Amino acid sequence: MVFVGIDVSKHQLDVFVRPSGERWSVENSPKGHAQLVTKLCAVVPTLVVLEATGGYQAAVAGELAAGGLAVAVVNPRQVRDFAKATGRLAKTDEIDATVLAHFAEAVRPEPRPFPDELTLELQALVTRRRQLIDMRTAEINRLETCRVEQVRRNIQKMINLLTKQIDKVDDDLDTTIRRSPAWRDREDLLSSVKGVGSTTARTMLTQLPELGRLNRREIAALVGLAPFNNDSGRRSGQRSIRGGRAEVRSVLYMATVCAVRCNAQIRTVYERLVLAGKKPKVALIACARKLLTILNAMVRTNQPWRLNAEVA
Repeated sequence: MVFVGIDVSKHQLDVFVRPSGERWSVENSPKGHAQLVTKLCAVVPTLVVLEATGGYQAAVAGELAAGGLAVAVVNPRQVRDFAKATGRLAKTDEIDATVLAHFAEAVRPEPRPFPDELTLELQALVTRRRQLIDMRTAEINRLETCRVEQVRRNIQKMINLLTKQIDKVDDDLDTTIRRSPAWRDREDLLSSVKGVGSTTARTMLTQLPELGRLNRREIAALVGLAPFNNDSGRRSGQRSIRGGRAEVRSVLYMATVCAVRCNAQIRTVYERLVLAGKKPKVALIACARKLLTILNAMVRTNQPWRLNAEVA
């Protein structure tokens, strides 16, 4: 069995192959991607592993997947922890490629199907919308503390510009989703849940393509809503959540805050937990996990909210 690790940087791809020990480098460009695919197809690897590096890995991962290779894009922190656990404290591009290949062989991360062009377009639009909202929020916070009128006018102009750009991205999202009946149906399916709006539905569909394909425990762990134990001997430590997909967890939390007010089923769960002595924040996280479970079941069964409310 052959395992390949690829360290991705802005201009270069460093490749290491286990168990042969072969290594080489190519440019991180369309020409380099073509060379890499040709060479790896000749090697016939069992698994190719890359780190998520701020988007620089997207193009090469897509080319490798299109070439019929099994590709997994993994969390850099997980790989770095693996390197430390195996005694590799130094860090260079060549060492990282070697560690990635070892990680591929030892951990065997599951290859995920690479998204199609429409999904990539929607992902980019949803991400850009979040970036614009973050920038507008920062400008609004600056406006609240600024006392110089000339600067306040400048900040207000930027807020107005960002608002127009957000509206434009929303229009682009609407147009793109309307072009695809499948995407429109899935958005309508999720939006049928009280508390889940279009922003939450679109974020879930674009940033969590595994929705409906995993069981409730797996999907909760993937999003970062599964509580982890912290026990040792007779000590039972406090459970906590961590990791996962922060963007999905953020919109799901806000949807839960809304659902506690307007969704009878989620409100019942929340009130029961609070009466049992849970802190309000803990109860909200548990309700967010419950809401995620419901949405996961709805997508899996392709049934709207009313049909799933009692079984999810």
